[in-house]
Amino acid sequence: MLTRKQYELLRFISERLKESGVPPSFDEMKDALDLRSKSGIHRLITALEERGFIRRLPNRARAIEVIKLPELQAAGAGRRGFTPSVIEGNLGKVRGASAPADEGERPVAVPVMGRIAAGTPIEALQTRSHTISVPPDMLGSGEHYALEVRGDSMVDAGILDGDMALIQRNETADTGDIVVALIDDEEATLKRFRRRGASIALEPANTAYEVRILPPNRVKIQGKLIGLYRKY
Repeated sequence: MLTRKQYELLRFISERLKESGVPPSFDEMKDALDLRSKSGIHRLITALEERGFIRRLPNRARAIEVIKLPELQAAGAGRRGFTPSVIEGNLGKVRGASAPADEGERPVAVPVMGRIAAGTPIEALQTRSHTISVPPDMLGSGEHYALEVRGDSMVDAGILDGDMALIQRNETADTGDIVVALIDDEEATLKRFRRRGASIALEPANTAYEVRILPPNRVKIQGKLIGLYRKY
């Protein structure tokens, strides 16, 4: 299980290795994660090494090897777990407090606004039913809400039927983002967003489903997926 900061550091190291073949310095890691001291980086590096995501090579300064990158890593304990937004397309776009959160930080109540289809689009429910408690360091800026996932069209992205999708409210999206798309002001669906010329493609992550190609005037973006909340 990775906290968001652990994942952000892992991603930063991996990208730097791909770009230059040399891992970043501790100062660069500290600045990239907006931490106050390098001691926080040391703790994150140790945690990543203990979990088998990186390997520190002996007798070589700054020698770090990335062994694997997670697709979805649950952070939390007990019957419920919060999954950070480590889905391709949303990577590296969520920022917040250092993890783990201070013991004094209270969870944030996020309203559950109904169900979202990861399959055949269903009518969007706009009525707040209840709330879920989310660690504050898992949230980005702005307003958030949650939707219960129904369907299996996004299973290859690690999004399962019954998951609670944590959404950052937004009216725009970048290609590759997984979004809440409202079609014709009637149907809501959770799909990967891509631009195809003058059209918009809503892509499933399951080969059993077809990509939907729609004109922009039929699609409204209502938010971007930043994480999942799952019952175990």
